[in-house]
Amino acid sequence: MTSQTFEINIDPNSRVPKYKQIVDSIVYDIAQGNLKIGEKIPSINELSEHLLLSRDTVEKAYKNLKEKKIIVSVKGKGYYTSKTDLIAKTNVFFLVNKPSTYKMMIYNSFVDTLGINGHVNLYIYHCDETLFNKYLERNLGYYDFYVIMPHFRDENSNHVSHTPAVLEMIDRIPKQKLILLDNTKPDIKGDYGSIYQDFMEDIYSALKEGLDRIKKYDKIILVYPNKSVNPYPKRIVHGFKKFCVEYRFDFEVLDEIYDDMELQSKDVYITIQERDLVNLVRQIRAKDLSMGEDIGVISYNETPLKELLGITVISTDFKAMGESAAYMVLKNKKEKVKNVFKYIERNSV
Repeated sequence: MTSQTFEINIDPNSRVPKYKQIVDSIVYDIAQGNLKIGEKIPSINELSEHLLLSRDTVEKAYKNLKEKKIIVSVKGKGYYTSKTDLIAKTNVFFLVNKPSTYKMMIYNSFVDTLGINGHVNLYIYHCDETLFNKYLERNLGYYDFYVIMPHFRDENSNHVSHTPAVLEMIDRIPKQKLILLDNTKPDIKGDYGSIYQDFMEDIYSALKEGLDRIKKYDKIILVYPNKSVNPYPKRIVHGFKKFCVEYRFDFEVLDEIYDDMELQSKDVYITIQERDLVNLVRQIRAKDLSMGEDIGVISYNETPLKELLGITVISTDFKAMGESAAYMVLKNKKEKVKNVFKYIERNSV
């Protein structure tokens, strides 16, 4: 490579396209001073051979960099870095446990709020401890901030907030660069940022807010997937039971919405996964029951589709979470903030 400190790293396991990884790596190295303005970079053929990538991939990356005026080509001489206002001032490593609609809402809100002031690389570890540690190990020391959502599954596919190995890895991140999102704070000492949900208290408070509508039903059924590739915090169940016991509701916890459910009038269901919501609504319609009258439906986590269908939801504000994290990065704040959680009443209860 041309520079002693300039090195392009390609992660073969990342879902980010290879050409985009080249672009991000060059932008990062310019921002960090590893590549100086006006410095020559490898030719398309040289980089293709060095990275064992197709020439088309490297050419696409260079075309993208030229369009952004990050590099220029000089006929007969090669490619050089160019002064640009598009180079990120702050580089952010963003680690998400799963590519769900909700997590992407947080990510998109974060990126939009950060704007041109930052450059963000997204990684997804699918609640897998080994993959989580692998991504962090490879990227320690390369970023200004590390924004992390800690959710894992144990050997029985149950949700855990962290493991000893995860805590050990997170502890290697300088605390002034760490921001934890979504999950409650694990046992990490130091001055770091955190925007979190309190899963037990959130569902309890939200159901309490909707009590006037809910109390017209005789029984509440929570559909909580006990074992899942991307499991949900058990604290959701604890908060649900706390509400039912305190307000003397008959209740039941199911693993899923089964085919041919024994639907009974004056039951209200709380679904977490989308497929359970779809299956429940389909059966309500097939049995000619009235949603919001005969059967109540509440869904966990807001989406535009649920709003369109008039489904009552209990949900954290994903947009606000992303905005708060970006604010901490922009202002270099180290606060620990519980994110907004709300009951949004519609016609399904």
